[in-house]
Amino acid sequence: MNSQAIASKVPAVTLGFWIIKILATTLGETGGDTVTMTWLGETTDHAVPNGYLIGTGIFLSLLVVLVVWQTAAKKFHPWLYWATIVASTTAGTTMADFADRSLGIGYAGGSSVLLACVLLSLGAWYWSQGTISVTTVNTPKVEAFYWITITFSQTLGTALGDWMADDAGVGFGGGALVFLAALAIIAGLYYRSRISHVLLFWAAFILTRPLGATVGDFLDKPLHEGGLALSRPVASAVIAACIIVLILVLPQRAGSHPAASAEAG
Repeated sequence: MNSQAIASKVPAVTLGFWIIKILATTLGETGGDTVTMTWLGETTDHAVPNGYLIGTGIFLSLLVVLVVWQTAAKKFHPWLYWATIVASTTAGTTMADFADRSLGIGYAGGSSVLLACVLLSLGAWYWSQGTISVTTVNTPKVEAFYWITITFSQTLGTALGDWMADDAGVGFGGGALVFLAALAIIAGLYYRSRISHVLLFWAAFILTRPLGATVGDFLDKPLHEGGLALSRPVASAVIAACIIVLILVLPQRAGSHPAASAEAG
């Protein structure tokens, strides 16, 4: 059987990948809130009508353009990939806020619906391809499953982070610690159990989003709500600069898998 390695169009999963991913999810929270809350005035007495919907339209349009560009690319491009990830996190922030607040389904309702969407997306992907491994993301069909799943997971992360911080009452800092602890458990299972590494990857990938959401809210929410009241635009710019530096400094290579691998999720 042919054991030739086929390059994926997403990065190899390394420590650097997870560091940039967490920063990207945090930027998604502060960046999305910058547009809807700071510039469009949502959560203030002078809100622009339909601010969450406008923000969703802006970031979702950008996400669609970048996903089409990413799919059309012939190989992995770090800047394009991470730009698309950031677009998905900002779109996820505004979509979750629109569903939870403008539509009034609440954090618990939004989290439940979005979790179901993530599981359905992963289920359809596995049914179609026999695997949900990100090392197989190198055809338009698999990329479609990948980006749909990611968009749902990024949106779920915002709703779940808000639910943990507000409805569960642990606050932004407490929520971040809860998700960090969950990620530490997953890391331990990765190295010390026989649980599928593919399933553990997706569990970690999904949980990095509410971690970023709670960290982002901790940075920019008012002091009386348990945040640090930092400027959202400034925080977003600083996080974006850190991501750019890390992409330049940390090795960025495509993931790969054996062509004849029978790996199943």
